Amino acid sequence: MIQLQEISKSYGQRVLFEDVNFVLGPKERVGLVGRNGMGKSTLFRIILGEESSDGGKVAIPRGYRLGALEQHLEFTGKTILDEVIQSLPSEFIYDHWRAEKILFGLGFGETDLSRPPSDFSGGYQIRVKLAKVLVSAPNLLLLDEPTNYLDIVSLRWLAQFLKDFPGEVLMITHDRSFMDKVCTHTLGIHRKRVKKIKGDTKKYYEQLVQDEEIYELTRQNQEKKKQELENFIKRFGAKATKARQANSKKKIIEKMDEIEVLDEVPDLNFSFNYKDIPSKFPLEVKDLAFGYDSGPILFSDLKFSAAKGDCIGIIGKNGKGKSTLLNCIAGELKPLEGSIWKAPGVAQGHFGQTNIERLHFENTVAKEIAEANENLSFTQVRSICGAMMFPGEDADKSISVLSGGEKARVMLGKILAKPANLLLLDEPTNHLDMESIEVLCDELANFEGVSFIVTHSELLLDQLVNKLIVFNRDEAFFFEGNYQDFLNKVGWEEEPERKSSKFVEVKKEPVKTNKAGPQKPSKKIKEEMELVEADIMKLEELIDQYEKLCQEKSGRGEDIHQESAMLGKLNKKVEEKFSQLEHLSNELS
Repeated sequence: MIQLQEISKSYGQRVLFEDVNFVLGPKERVGLVGRNGMGKSTLFRIILGEESSDGGKVAIPRGYRLGALEQHLEFTGKTILDEVIQSLPSEFIYDHWRAEKILFGLGFGETDLSRPPSDFSGGYQIRVKLAKVLVSAPNLLLLDEPTNYLDIVSLRWLAQFLKDFPGEVLMITHDRSFMDKVCTHTLGIHRKRVKKIKGDTKKYYEQLVQDEEIYELTRQNQEKKKQELENFIKRFGAKATKARQANSKKKIIEKMDEIEVLDEVPDLNFSFNYKDIPSKFPLEVKDLAFGYDSGPILFSDLKFSAAKGDCIGIIGKNGKGKSTLLNCIAGELKPLEGSIWKAPGVAQGHFGQTNIERLHFENTVAKEIAEANENLSFTQVRSICGAMMFPGEDADKSISVLSGGEKARVMLGKILAKPANLLLLDEPTNHLDMESIEVLCDELANFEGVSFIVTHSELLLDQLVNKLIVFNRDEAFFFEGNYQDFLNKVGWEEEPERKSSKFVEVKKEPVKTNKAGPQKPSKKIKEEMELVEADIMKLEELIDQYEKLCQEKSGRGEDIHQESAMLGKLNKKVEEKFSQLEHLSNELS
């Protein structure tokens, strides 16, 4: 259990967040959400002590261990198994099977365990780092984008592992479906403030909309009341008989808190530029096969037709040939056998895994998009830049200074620059935040042409695809049906059983105390802590209700003396509960 009190962080004039207060309670799994650049990873680094805050403190009980994914890829073990067992707790140092189970769950095979980490790609090396965190049995797992570089089978295993984890989890991920499967609470950074609710991301965003509607209504009511008061003062302020009333109304205005108009939060705002095509089946693949020189055949005898309106998901474990297939369809790779027929008039837009690296880093955003289609006018280019959240001067930023998410948006902008009826998208949601993914998902659902999407997101698969190309059981095959049909009728080969994802409990040391007499059992202390935590959540809900009531009554010019007094009492009770929680935590340590 950890507690953040009055945490603030700024970089120069740019404020990320301020007055952050929340408690991470026992066994809570909390998903941290917010737009890219709002400070999610910064908050992680503050909790880990890797970065200082501008104010406030992070309270961590003695002996409470944090586990986080290391960013640098340096290894000292001769094999990946040697590397991972270094992180086993001392009481399990000889239980190598614990490391093996986690490595198997993350997609490594039996023969991989004896290979050096340097043999593996960067994505698999990150999996080794993730295995080291999971096997170390910390009290709190801090996971920043753990779903990156994991395939769909490993993601399903990791979701179950985290649900079974006996400690606490604080996680950042752009994969909304993964977060909702795992997390008990949602913590959001929005407009420099942090709000924590019990429930999934849907409940959080619904609450966010409701809060902003109440805020705006309160602001409008206050403006209306203020205007009425000012009109009275202007009309009667000079009259002796009304001067006293006018002065009274001036004081009311002076006591009113300033409720500012909320700034507009930028969103992706685009539609794919569809080019009509007469053919009902713009693409047909017959007996397709491919393999790299001296390597195994990745797929063979693959045949299917794609109709207008089809969204075809390409799914399977990493390294099996999903991106290769997409590159074959795009015409960037020549198949060993078979054919790919495209109807006259097919115009494709290709978003590849390596396409971000193909951007011209010396270009500005506007120039990069303009070069994708020389027929676009200056106004059209700027319009696309704006849709990709590069308005005004932001369109003149150099590609070299952009973040991964911003580069991904430039790639989408380049696809928009050309009319298309065939979209080939390889992990298009990587580097995008949840809000941008939702817009992309909606636009793909409305696209009238054919779209292929390589993704590990079960949310996208459930919402978009009506057909699948599946890499499973050492083959690739076309499946006529949606993702749920596939799970029901076929399923994943040797998907890890639930029992293999069980986290190994760390042996608890006896509670030490300097006081005379019998020790207080740790189980009883934990139960008391859970009760106190529940009391805090109830009090915070009451505080929210009274704050809203104060805003509403203030907006109507009504007296809020009683409500303010109750807020003071509630805040005092919360402080007392936090002190009680800290005392219990110290006893547990």
